[in-house]
Amino acid sequence: MSRRAAARALGAVLVSVLAAAACAPGRPPDRLGSPAPARAAHDPAPALAPDFELVPALAGAASGLRPPVLQLALRARACAARRGLVARPTLLGVIDYSLPSVAPRLWVLDLATRRVLFEELVAHGRETGDDLALHFSNVPGSRRSSLGLFVTEEAYVGRNGYSLRLRGLEDGVNHRARERAIVMHGAPYVSAATCASFGRLGRSWGCPAVAPEVAAAVIDTLKDGAPLFVYYPDGRWLAASSFLGPCDEGARPGGRAAALR
Repeated sequence: MSRRAAARALGAVLVSVLAAAACAPGRPPDRLGSPAPARAAHDPAPALAPDFELVPALAGAASGLRPPVLQLALRARACAARRGLVARPTLLGVIDYSLPSVAPRLWVLDLATRRVLFEELVAHGRETGDDLALHFSNVPGSRRSSLGLFVTEEAYVGRNGYSLRLRGLEDGVNHRARERAIVMHGAPYVSAATCASFGRLGRSWGCPAVAPEVAAAVIDTLKDGAPLFVYYPDGRWLAASSFLGPCDEGARPGGRAAALR
């Protein structure tokens, strides 16, 4: 089977969507706000347990995080680490936009200790869809979310309060994230009350917005160089991403990816 056909087959398996009658709660409060793991300042790719050990351990601890999605996220993280693109490779953020907005679909994982630090609701862009995310873009002004592998940068205080800048690593897919001001921030429309009223979360202008009460803790855990993998079963991206195929350490980040408009 060709690589492109295999990617399409994987996308078909993963496109199934979880139904939810109302907003599912995030991780209970006594498990939120875990201290950020120590940073690996000098080792861009520290030895971790192999994927065949990490996937069942982490997926079992994170309700709703499907093993095939986690496997892709781990593969992308490992490739970025080998290229020296992430400063904190033992952390991993995963967003699965194939899930409905009323279900937790953001996870923050400590790969060294095999702990799930956060499991949260996260919004998508206004033009990406209603409860279900369907349309993605890298185009300024589109108000759509972007897919692919990002690396977190600095935290700052802006018009949405405490926020986290994201740098897209995939050309044509998310490389305009800074230009588009795609950042992680808290938003009051990410709440059970919004779900109860509208049957979905509120929507951003493309940012992965989280609940205000967890925003600072999530941002402080992920900031300054952690990988963030944003998934949807888009066949073109799955087939073209330079982080999901054979990893060439000298490759230009995302150089093979086709534009997703």
